[in-house]
Amino acid sequence: MSTKRRTLITSLAALTALTALSGCSRIDRGDSTAAVEDKGAAAEVRLGYFPNVTHAAALIGVDKGFFAKELGSTKLVAQTFNAGPDAVNALLGSSLDVSYIGSGPAINAYAKSDGEAVKLVAGATSGGAQLVVKPEITSPADLKGKVVTTPQLGNTQDVALKKWLSDEKLDVQVTNVENSQSLDLFRRGDVQGAWAPEPWSSRLVLDAGAKVLLDEKSLWEDGKFPTTVMIVRTQFLREHPQTVEALLRGHLAATDFGRDNEVEAKQVVNNALKQLTGKALGEPVLDRAFDNIELTLDPQAKSFPRLAQDAVTAGVVKEAADVAGLADFTLLNKVLSAAGKPTVDTAGLDRK
Repeated sequence: MSTKRRTLITSLAALTALTALSGCSRIDRGDSTAAVEDKGAAAEVRLGYFPNVTHAAALIGVDKGFFAKELGSTKLVAQTFNAGPDAVNALLGSSLDVSYIGSGPAINAYAKSDGEAVKLVAGATSGGAQLVVKPEITSPADLKGKVVTTPQLGNTQDVALKKWLSDEKLDVQVTNVENSQSLDLFRRGDVQGAWAPEPWSSRLVLDAGAKVLLDEKSLWEDGKFPTTVMIVRTQFLREHPQTVEALLRGHLAATDFGRDNEVEAKQVVNNALKQLTGKALGEPVLDRAFDNIELTLDPQAKSFPRLAQDAVTAGVVKEAADVAGLADFTLLNKVLSAAGKPTVDTAGLDRK
């Protein structure tokens, strides 16, 4: 072989190796442009939500067809969950793409994946959670030695209750049961209280004789805190941004409908709850539940560092999750701007 030819082959081999190494380096350092590309509209999007009044925007969006209208040819596959941890498992297992979820599980999903698997893209509901108790319990001290329920270990209400109990230095037995079971246990006298989301706090008050010992609004500035938010699998967001944007347009339409047409919105939500749970809410319960929530696309980003620390105080986790980089409101603010509405502040939650 000639010297010239050997030199050419050696140069090509070196160039190939350098190119391969360069490609590996981009992927290894998490360069999203190398690892994931925009693939256009998704064939389908799997959306999770709960049969709760605090998920009213999801219930309205599905029932009134707001999501389907905006998604066009993309098929909407809806799935319901009882509480956040189950939805988190589905998201991390890639069997769910987008979910309405509590703020606590949203943080947990982000932390469990080292800040990689999910992004916070919108808010849905502020308020709508209360500590309700037996009538004879008149002060926090009366809860000592009593049994209080939350929907699931590590969910938003579970963290809120345990953090509050820690602050109050109260020895209370916390048990985790589904909301419907909590209602039955309360009626039988097996539990003496519940930190519950709407409509379950209203059902406990109006259907089971409970009274409000504490409204969670009283623990937050201006009474605003993120009860329900929307999170998306990061990979799905990168591969199908136009599908996520379409969902957000549907989310905005559902939220506006809920605010502007309260009477009909209540009927839509109640019909959806009947289909999902087998039982509609009584009108007084429905009215009370709606009075206790605010439908909003603002997820109150500034509250998330505190929420992460609350989980430590509650004893749910050992170390506060680093929530830097959790939020991506690019598409949300694009949708809001197009609709002539104020954009949402990330409060620095979009930067790592």
